[in-house]
Amino acid sequence: MITMAAEQENILRIHWDEFTFGLIAFLLILGVVTKMWPRMTKALDERANQIEGGIERAKKAEAEAEEIRQQYREKLEEAHREYARELEKAKEQRAAIIAEAREEAQTEARRILDAAHAQIEADRQQALVQLRAEIGSLSTDLAGRIVGETLSDSAAQSRVIDRFLAELEQGESAAQQAEVR
Repeated sequence: MITMAAEQENILRIHWDEFTFGLIAFLLILGVVTKMWPRMTKALDERANQIEGGIERAKKAEAEAEEIRQQYREKLEEAHREYARELEKAKEQRAAIIAEAREEAQTEARRILDAAHAQIEADRQQALVQLRAEIGSLSTDLAGRIVGETLSDSAAQSRVIDRFLAELEQGESAAQQAEVR
């Protein structure tokens, strides 16, 4: 028990060999840290600068990307506007072509209609001339049979035919007027 008590009394006593060893180790570590301190601070500063530079580069890259994105949007909007203009121009051209085709078709239809009317009128006139000639010939024959002599004089034939056709036309117009009433 005494040995334990003696050891407890020596707790505050300095062990010079441990103290010397600890002091030498402390001085060595202090020397190494002192010598390494500028390098460590330099490395830490470089690392901080790299991080700050990286952040700056990232901000610049982000700003450039946003600028490129904005330019892209502007170009896209311009392309949409150009497309809309071209589409409107095409619609106008289509409308103009349709209007022109309609006008040409109406002009052609009028021309064909006028030509048809002219042809009908020419055919009608030709039919009237043929009808007059036929009626004249028949009326001359009929008059010759009724009278008992032939009308060989062409002037007399012409007068008889004209008088007959005039009477026939008057009779037709009177019948048409009576129907209207």
